[in-house]
Amino acid sequence: MKHEIFEKNVILLVVAILVTVSVGGLVQIVPLYTMDSTIEKVEGMRPYSPLELKGRDIYIREGCYLCHSQMIRPFRDEAERYGHYSLAAESMYDHPFQWGSKRTGPDLARVGGKYSNAWHTAHLIDPRAVVPESVMPPYGFMAEKEISFPTVQAHMKALQAVGVPYTQDQIDNATLDFQSQANGEGDNADTDGLMARYPKAKIGDFDGNPAKVTEMDALVAYLQMLGTLVDFTAYKPEMGYR
Repeated sequence: MKHEIFEKNVILLVVAILVTVSVGGLVQIVPLYTMDSTIEKVEGMRPYSPLELKGRDIYIREGCYLCHSQMIRPFRDEAERYGHYSLAAESMYDHPFQWGSKRTGPDLARVGGKYSNAWHTAHLIDPRAVVPESVMPPYGFMAEKEISFPTVQAHMKALQAVGVPYTQDQIDNATLDFQSQANGEGDNADTDGLMARYPKAKIGDFDGNPAKVTEMDALVAYLQMLGTLVDFTAYKPEMGYR
């Protein structure tokens, strides 16, 4: 057998391994230098609105990623259950990303718009009231915990520094946008400005209590946005990203 020469000569085997690894590495790395970006530009993607950003912070704080992934793999069974496979561009503004590695509960990459605000609120307050087999702990305290976001501008500037394309207009109007999204009917709300700055943002009372803005409002606003920004009926992958 021709491979016996490698099995009997350790030095030759090491050299052959190094050559094989080097060639394999070059095949993967060299093509990347011919591309301006490894992330496909996808129409519709935008940074998180201030309320969604706060909701995402709460999502991370509570460790939701430990049981819910946000990455649909390109397999038929996953696409049939959750929807179109996830695109790299959909998490390009995530610091950190929420792909996850475990699914005690379903993937949430496309949960936005799948259920009503009332369903999400009921599910978070008492998971087994709407999903009897759920093992998720209750998060009813979020509906009672009123919030503001005094550090929102600093938060957005920090994200801007690592590449999230927040504009100065978005930063200047951050506090107003935070209130406008949670209380779209308020006297001082600027819903038109909010929608111009954050297309497809969901507006309104998310937790069923218009008297105050709570952690529940923020978290539900974040969940309702997930997977809604890209129009997959018009999406066509570019060559090299398939």
